[in-house]
Amino acid sequence: MVAATRTSTARAGLERDDVVQAALELVEEGGAEALTMRKLAAALGVTTTTIYWHVGHRDELVIAVIDRLARQLAQAPVVGRTPRDRVLSAARNIWTNALAHRNVTALASQVGATTLLELPLEVALVAEFEAAGVRGPAARDALRSVLMCIAGFLIGAWRPDDASPAPLRHGALWSTVEDPAIAPATVEAMAEPPDVERLFTLALVAIVDTYLPAAAHPETAP
Repeated sequence: MVAATRTSTARAGLERDDVVQAALELVEEGGAEALTMRKLAAALGVTTTTIYWHVGHRDELVIAVIDRLARQLAQAPVVGRTPRDRVLSAARNIWTNALAHRNVTALASQVGATTLLELPLEVALVAEFEAAGVRGPAARDALRSVLMCIAGFLIGAWRPDDASPAPLRHGALWSTVEDPAIAPATVEAMAEPPDVERLFTLALVAIVDTYLPAAAHPETAP
């Protein structure tokens, strides 16, 4: 957490990196609305003029914050003994870091800087696809398929359980379905809350496995 006060020596030695890191912490903790020049100045124990002097206007600061997190995410390890495992690991890094840094991910989306935030992780994923033999347009399509999958699942993961009135929620509506073409056990299953993590894993594996065989059989590549 950003310290509320700092010593006069720390204030005198304040660097741009200190300001950007403090701003990142504010967003991580409180969302985009928490990032104001006044709050940031208070957190660092300096005047707003000092903040402007170091980082410029808020728009410049926002981009600097997103770039800072992107550089940190670039250190995410890719693990696995097989090319398939490593591709899945690199893809999951994008998913898990978007969840772990929800506020910055949302901020990047708001200002149109999602690619700036994700680029290091995207590069790591494409490198693993290349190592597995997926190149050129196939690598492009593989990456975009993974990213679209992640974007869709993030909506589901971030949607509040109580976003709709109780009678209009998915489970409540499905529990009222009486269709002779659908078995009661299926209706009961449909009324259960989704296991987002499990469903994401199933979808991700299906996407990756769609592209990896194409590397071994170029004539079937999309």
